[in-house]
Amino acid sequence: MSAHELNILEPGGDLYFPPVDQAIGEGILAIGGDLSIPRMLTAYEQGIFPWYMPGDPIIWWAPAERCILRHDRLKVTKSLRSSLRNKGYEVRIDTDFAGVLEGCGDREETWLTEEVKVAFQALHDFGFAHSFETWCDGALVGGLFGVAIGRQFTGDSMFSRATDASKVALTYLVDFARQNGFSPIDCQIENEHLMSLGAEVMPRAAFTQDLQKWVGQAPSLRGPWTELAPSHWPLYQP
Repeated sequence: MSAHELNILEPGGDLYFPPVDQAIGEGILAIGGDLSIPRMLTAYEQGIFPWYMPGDPIIWWAPAERCILRHDRLKVTKSLRSSLRNKGYEVRIDTDFAGVLEGCGDREETWLTEEVKVAFQALHDFGFAHSFETWCDGALVGGLFGVAIGRQFTGDSMFSRATDASKVALTYLVDFARQNGFSPIDCQIENEHLMSLGAEVMPRAAFTQDLQKWVGQAPSLRGPWTELAPSHWPLYQP
C-alpha cells in the first residue's frame, strides 16, 4: 500500500482491520465499515477507534503517538483538591450513560452524532462502555465515558458544566482503575488539557505492545459497574 492509499472497509463485511502500522498521516487507518458491537470491540481491542465529523464517512484511527495517563502521574492540584472536598460533588458509575453521551456531545462542533451515540449506548448496554458521572444537588454536572476490554480502559470523551466536574470524574476513574488492576488510562489523542493533568505520549508500537498485555490480563469486567465503587469512596473528604 502506498503512503496515499487508504484501507476501505465494507459495511457488514469482514471485521478485519489492517495492522495499525499501516495508518497514514497522524493515524488514519481505515475508512468505512460500520459501528456494530462486534466491529467496535474488534477495533478497541487493537487500539483502533472511530473519530469523524458529521457528513464524513466513518474514519478509524490508530494515532502514531498515543496519549496515556499513568495512575501515579495524575496531577491533583490544590484547586482540584478543593473541588473534590468542598463542591458537594458525588461521583457515580454507569447510572446515566445516556446523559454523559448527551453532555459530551453538547457543543458547537461534535463528533458524537446520533449514529455514534447509538453505537456507544449499545456497547454500554452490552457491558463494555462505562460512564463516570459527577453529580451535584441531583443534577449531572460533568463526566466521561470510555470502553473497557480485559483490563484496558480507553477514554473517549468528557464534559463539564461546573467547576472541575470532568476532572473530578477523571480522578475517580483513575482511582477505580488502580484499585481494579487496569491499565494506564488510554486518552487516545494528546491535547493541552490532558497534558496539564499529567498525561504523556508514547509511540504507537510501544502502546500496542502494552495494549495486548492489558486486554489479555483478565476477563472483561462487564458492566454496569455501579455497585463496584470502592469502599473508600468518596475521595478527599473534608
